[in-house]
Amino acid sequence: MSTSGDNSGDAPTPPIRSTVLLLLGDIADTTWRMFGPVVVLVGLGLWADSKFGTSPWLSLAGVLIGSVGSAVLVKHQLERVKNTQ
Repeated sequence: MSTSGDNSGDAPTPPIRSTVLLLLGDIADTTWRMFGPVVVLVGLGLWADSKFGTSPWLSLAGVLIGSVGSAVLVKHQLERVKNTQ
């Protein structure tokens, strides 16, 4: 039993509750940024394909545009997180 300040044998300290909540918030934020634009634009593409008889072209355009939009949103989020550190 050493009384020095060495804590190498101790268990790691659990994260603070606010840190966990911030992490969960970032995960939720990233999730909607990744899937929101794709789901909305694919839905619009499916609706437009059924209305105009252009299946599957507008749905595919929704996937492509939604994916690019998601990538841009996630990139902006990563830059924001990197700048706050």
